Parts: sequence; structure tokens; C-alpha cells
Amino acid sequence: MTNAISLTDVVKTFGETRAVNGLTLDVPSGICMGLLGPNGAGKSTTMRMLTGQAVPDSGTIEVLGLPIPRQSKQARARMGVVPQRENLDEELTCRQNVAVWSTLLRVPRRDRDAAVDRVLASAQLTDRADSKASTLSGGMRRRLLIARSLVHQPRLVLLDEPTVGLDPQIRGDIWTLIDELRSSGVTVLMSTHYIEEAERLCDDVAVVSHGQVIAQGAPSVLVAEYAGVEALECFGSPDRLTAIEERCSELGFPSRRTGPTLSILRAEAIPLHIVEGFGEVMRRPANLEDVFVRLTGERLEG
Repeated sequence: MTNAISLTDVVKTFGETRAVNGLTLDVPSGICMGLLGPNGAGKSTTMRMLTGQAVPDSGTIEVLGLPIPRQSKQARARMGVVPQRENLDEELTCRQNVAVWSTLLRVPRRDRDAAVDRVLASAQLTDRADSKASTLSGGMRRRLLIARSLVHQPRLVLLDEPTVGLDPQIRGDIWTLIDELRSSGVTVLMSTHYIEEAERLCDDVAVVSHGQVIAQGAPSVLVAEYAGVEALECFGSPDRLTAIEERCSELGFPSRRTGPTLSILRAEAIPLHIVEGFGEVMRRPANLEDVFVRLTGERLEG
């Protein structure tokens, strides 16, 4: 399988801050890849380098076989980009916003009207086609951004925090749109700090921390490798949780703190008589957040 995106030993600094620190990542064509990490991990900087908006200090980048930034213009013509920050024209209608983009992206004149109608329908905005962008809800605005990025039928779509700031119901609508993209064979690279988003949408996930990819694989593979099948949520006083944590460490079972609870990973392998000594516990499936916290010590939104 060919790669839609390849980054090798990429470094990007801003002053004394190293936002991207030797990042290496291959994104195979036709999959949805998630960049999973907290704010400040280097996800948005990586997205900006892929589009030529930021130039790496060192390392190499290829997008759809084209070297970046040398051929950024040609690459941008073949990809769709949905920025984290909205840049819609507030005084234009949905149709006009997309039509302007179709001209900029050189959709043939004879095909433009059909292309605009197609993407507005896919984003469920046909009935708001003649509404100004300023009148749209947050979810509609985000769908319009995605529709605009698809008007030229790109082979690759970059989504930078596509559902940041949206409530769960609206987030679900965006997920449906992204899933349809993936199912149609479009390569999707999506940065996110929402665990559930990565688990539901991504074929592959790259866990990013401090500007580096520290683990990569299918969500289920990462969970199996780093967290096992089950986790135990233990409740009690801080002293009791510390004692349980120390006991688990002695037995070789990884654990992590989650606010007022302690999560013990690979719990399916803990003997029952030891579990009974932990007091109040709740069994749950291990998840991708367990993986991230174990690898980085940081907590993500779920």
C-alpha cells in the first residue's frame, strides 16, 4: 500500500520551543489516521507543515508523492483542508462560500454548480444553501467547512481538531460525515484530543507527545499491547489507593490514577483473591485513554 503522507525526522521550533521533535509518521492511502494527543503536543503544527503554512527546520515531508514545502501548491490542489479555526465568509451564503472555493480550487466551470450541490447535500446543508454563514449554528458551520474542503473531490483530507468546542450531539453529526469520507476511500488525517473520536473513526492512531510519535497502531492493537483486556477501577481514600498502587507494582501490573480512583490495567490476569483484597472495585474494558496515560502520564478528554 502506498503512503498518502510520509514525514521523516521532522523538527519545527518556535523560538526556544520545539513544537515538533523528530516526528516520523507514514499514513497509508485510503485509511483514517488519527493524531491523538493533548493541546501542545505538536498536532496543529504538523498539520500546518503538511499544507506548507509552516516550514520544517529539518526532516522531510511528502504529501501524495510531492515534496513539501517545495511543491506545496500542487499538493494543496489535491487535498482538502479543514482548519481548527473557522475562516468562513460571514456575509456569504453557504452556497457562495463553497462556490468561491470551487473557483479557487479550479473545479471546471461546467462542473461547479453540481459540485457545490453535491457537497452541500453530503453535509446536510441543502436546506440552508441560501442562508448566510453568520446565521448558522456551530455544528452547521463546521459541516460547511468540511463541505467546502471536498468540493474538488480531493484524494486526501486534513482535519485539525474537527469537533473541538462542539457538544456531543453535534459531534456525532460530524463523525458521520468523516466516516462517510473514510468509507469512500478518501485518506483522512485527523488530529484530535478526544479519545472516543479516535476509537470510533480511526483505522490507525499515532499517539503524539511533546512533538513525537510515541506509539502507533490500530486502536484495538494499542489497547491490547499497553492496557490488556480489562481494567479495575478502585475506590477509596488516597492512602488506600496508594497502597493498592504499590501492591500492583510489586505484582507487575501497570496502573494509573484517574482523579479520585485508581485504574489497574491487565486486570484480567490478576488472581481473584488479590482483587478481593482491593475493596470496592468496578470492572470495565481497557480503553485508549488507558494507553495514552500509561505512555505519557497525561490525561485526555474522553
